[in-house]
Amino acid sequence: MTCPLDWLRDAAAARDGAGLTRRLTATKAGDALDLAGNDYLGLRRHPAVVAGAVAAAETYGAGAGASRLVTGTLDIHEELEAALASFTGAASALVLSTGYAANLATLTALADAGTLIVSDEHAHASLIDGCRLSRGAVTISRHNDLDHVAELLSRRELPRAVVLAESVYSVLGDAAPVADLVALTAETGALLVLDEAHAIGVAGPGGAGLLVGAGLPGPGNPGTEHVVVTTTLSKALAAQGGVVLASPLVREHLVNTARPFIYDTGLAPASAGAALASLQVLADQCDLPERARANGARLAEACGVPAPVAALMSVPMPGPHETLEAVERARAMGLRIGGFRPPSTPDGISRVRVTSHADHTTHDLDHACRVLAEIIPHHG
Repeated sequence: MTCPLDWLRDAAAARDGAGLTRRLTATKAGDALDLAGNDYLGLRRHPAVVAGAVAAAETYGAGAGASRLVTGTLDIHEELEAALASFTGAASALVLSTGYAANLATLTALADAGTLIVSDEHAHASLIDGCRLSRGAVTISRHNDLDHVAELLSRRELPRAVVLAESVYSVLGDAAPVADLVALTAETGALLVLDEAHAIGVAGPGGAGLLVGAGLPGPGNPGTEHVVVTTTLSKALAAQGGVVLASPLVREHLVNTARPFIYDTGLAPASAGAALASLQVLADQCDLPERARANGARLAEACGVPAPVAALMSVPMPGPHETLEAVERARAMGLRIGGFRPPSTPDGISRVRVTSHADHTTHDLDHACRVLAEIIPHHG
């Protein structure tokens, strides 16, 4: 009789042979210039943001203490929801403990066995998991192919339909045709779930996201009643948590039916305080999104790729081993970049991923561009 863990050893050996083993590596503050993380506006260590987190923890304690339907809804949650709705122009907002939970809550509450889900083939893992848990009928559309989405919707036999997209995709960094998706879903009677995790705080007017950047009202308003935006507090807003931005009707449905919301402890007060402070800093320093995008354009030039629509860019690599080598070479030269390999890459291509930050100085960028030009294959 074999050991029940033998299959895990076989799987580990197969990963090693393919160059796909992932390992946790602890980082120290300031040990390298960070072009891998998602602190796009450079606010994670901003004194006001740290002070906001500390003040909230001192006032409310370390945790929310319960699920939000018990005693875990604090007035700081309501303050944050109002601020997020105002910032994005949304009709209402609901905060959760993570961005991942926000996507799971949205899909499991808004889709069921009577729902056709049309999901872009590059959708984030949290959206994919939400589809699976929803028990909806899932069909995959070609990446950013509006005609294919329309074709799949035209075959619909189920009473409801949901279309899934990211406004800025997390691996390639490219933008979805947001305005066209809003129009198509309105015309076909479908809901549009738009993940703006990599756009909020960086893209659109004042960092309000690509939905607003497309000249459309915030989610849940007349003209976008059928649009539900999900996003995270852990990237440009430098905290932790997730939010669903939608009509009050959708919000109340999630409060009453979304298991990842109902059965989870409320967002930690420190995270809520940090996110509130980040929104205030962004209001006071409205040039931060533009600075992040300008820094991204310069890094993209060094990588030989188009300037990003937000703050992340993706550089195709020959394979997983070459990707790891590039990451390690960059680290040895004081630069931290991301290495994405299958199955994390939806197109199966290994990539170096680089993120820009608004707080990087000219000296930082000079150094980063020199390193990137050296390690990217076409510059080597």
